[in-house]
Amino acid sequence: MPRLMDIGLERLVNMLNDMATLSRTAVEAAVEGFIKGTPNENEVFQLSEKLRWLQDEVADLAVELIARYQPVATDLRFLRSCMEVAYGFSRFGRYAYDISQVITTFGELHECEKNEVLETAEVVKTMIEKSVKSFVEKNLELAAELEKLDSVVDKAYKNHLERSLNKPGSKKCDMATMLILRYLERIADHATYIGEAVVYILEGQHRPRK
Repeated sequence: MPRLMDIGLERLVNMLNDMATLSRTAVEAAVEGFIKGTPNENEVFQLSEKLRWLQDEVADLAVELIARYQPVATDLRFLRSCMEVAYGFSRFGRYAYDISQVITTFGELHECEKNEVLETAEVVKTMIEKSVKSFVEKNLELAAELEKLDSVVDKAYKNHLERSLNKPGSKKCDMATMLILRYLERIADHATYIGEAVVYILEGQHRPRK
């Protein structure tokens, strides 16, 4: 017979899986809006709000489980990490919303080169998938892969920034792309933090960041 604690932990994992799906949908919608030049700020905002609400639900359930069952060290680390992971997914939604606002801020961007954003977004979506899978499966190998993918996203942002500083002429497209790459870079960072939470659950300590 499963422990009541285990039933609660399963609920938490299901909620985090829902957040992962919403996060990916929000990022995809925001990037698609930029690529196609179709404003969808309200749609992405609603997804962001759902993620924020689910973050609160995860935190409330985690605190309830701690208060009710006084979990041992391993379960306690997992519950703490659930709250951190939920916060990460909520930030995914916030940054997706920020991306969706770029069109509103800059207006018409059809003439902008968008392959760089599209390629970086694909890496970020992969990171979202791997981050939740590494957490649910407690998979250290997947957690390590997140660090490598994070460096790819960092490089894309920094390379674009350097090119933009040395490029003459209108900066509208460069600035819009730079903002989106920056938001994608922050999403990648939070996905990497989720991988670090896996290390904390299994090893009881955080590894120093490189």
